[in-house]
Amino acid sequence: QLQASGGGLVQAGGSLRLSCAASGSIRRYAIGWYRQAPGKQHALVATISNGGSTNYADSVRGRFTISREDAKNTVYLQMNALQPEDTAVYYCKRGFGLLLHGADFGSWGQGTLVTVSS
Repeated sequence: QLQASGGGLVQAGGSLRLSCAASGSIRRYAIGWYRQAPGKQHALVATISNGGSTNYADSVRGRFTISREDAKNTVYLQMNALQPEDTAVYYCKRGFGLLLHGADFGSWGQGTLVTVSS
């Protein structure tokens, strides 16, 4: 089970770091961050493979950095230069490979809310 945390209210241009903590080992898994903005569908933000390869949505590339700390069963999303359009509930998922094969997209859980004010 994965739990996202670290969201909050920040001004445009600010930074936040999200954490995705797993109840068990993540060593075998790729982990992805997704977000759902108000009135929109879930969208991929970034993924990291079990080997450390990364993939980013065009809208966040160069501003967001995904990283993992397997010893702590945790994946991070460092978000810099935040913009109002980054406002969303952020979720994490696990799967295999950068496309997150096998991930359960039927249930999204609580997520963590990021609000960026202009």
